[in-house]
Amino acid sequence: MSVITVFNGLFSEAGVVVKRVLDSTGYRLVPDQEIVADAAKLSGMSEEKITRAFQAKTSVFNKFSHEKEQAIAWMRLAMANKLKDGDAILFSGFASQLSAPEIGHVLKVCLISEMSERLAVAESNEGYAEKHAIKIIHKDDADRAAWVKTLKDADDPWATELYDIIVPVGATGVEGSADLIVEQLDNAAVQISDASRASVKNFLMAATVETVLAGEGHIVLVSARKGDITLTINKHVLMLEKLERELTHIVSGIDGVKSVKTGVGKGYHQTDIYRRVDFAIPSKVLLVDDEREFVQTLSERLMMRDMGSAVAYDGESALNLIEDDEPEVMILDLKMPGIDGFEVLRRVKNERPNIEVIILTGHGSEKDRKTCMDLGAFAYLHKPVDIDVLSETLKAANEKIRSGK
Repeated sequence: MSVITVFNGLFSEAGVVVKRVLDSTGYRLVPDQEIVADAAKLSGMSEEKITRAFQAKTSVFNKFSHEKEQAIAWMRLAMANKLKDGDAILFSGFASQLSAPEIGHVLKVCLISEMSERLAVAESNEGYAEKHAIKIIHKDDADRAAWVKTLKDADDPWATELYDIIVPVGATGVEGSADLIVEQLDNAAVQISDASRASVKNFLMAATVETVLAGEGHIVLVSARKGDITLTINKHVLMLEKLERELTHIVSGIDGVKSVKTGVGKGYHQTDIYRRVDFAIPSKVLLVDDEREFVQTLSERLMMRDMGSAVAYDGESALNLIEDDEPEVMILDLKMPGIDGFEVLRRVKNERPNIEVIILTGHGSEKDRKTCMDLGAFAYLHKPVDIDVLSETLKAANEKIRSGK
């Protein structure tokens, strides 16, 4: 059976169109939530972290953690597992962009309407005022544009070359839009064939290789053809031949792999440095201290040890950052203006108990140490701290996190 993928603009009545298509064809809907849930089961990542991959805003820690790239790899595998079964499926949402373009029996659909029509739907269906609706639409469009740029390297998420059919829902109507999609299922170009089945197998193999490499901390582009794997490195590497040998060794051991070829892509000669994720050290460390020069220097020293870090200069900023971008470990000063370290520690351990907090203070007492440990701090250190002692404490906190998972 042909497969349908539907990508859409917000307030373009995609949900109603998709329901009519499902009712007419008997296809099964696979929404983003199902792909995310499957990817979470396969990877051990939380659904929350995987869902963040859909957002245009990238984590401040992503250069070291590569969580977005890992999430995408696992979602690709989740989609590939569904495609290999040959069921009559309709993928709707962000995940619809994950499939390989060479799979011929996938009908790629885009549902979009003019801005005035989208605003009218937002008002009639949700009761949104125009100003509020515009803000929501622009945010969603930005997320979708960033997502398509990441997956397809296309600047326009509604570009005609990305789809088999683009349906202007506002002009065509819900019923007419659904009918257009159903009619296209009879098109010879999207019928299943031996070549399209082979493309699904290649997609599944590439996704499998990608997730195995991600599990070893490597993020590279992967393509597959009948067991022949091509790995493309898109960031600058100081010891390229060593990395290529390591990647080849890992991939050669995967079932079904016949050969491995490595090379560099167009991003290789840019300034961005290839970083392997080292799971033995934390890649998401938040430093909270109002002594700006001290904390900036500490952040640089941690990054030199391949620990990804971000900085907040007060308690309120730290709590706001945690809402949007959860760190693994916090290094927290106690004496700060506004919300002090004790209150930050209390709130973090109450609301996000999986975050390990290391207290680093120059003014603490034994009473303060006991209070912090009772509140759930992982460790209590004094300034000035030896960087090796701090590094080992961070590794110990990371080990506790990993063993808990």
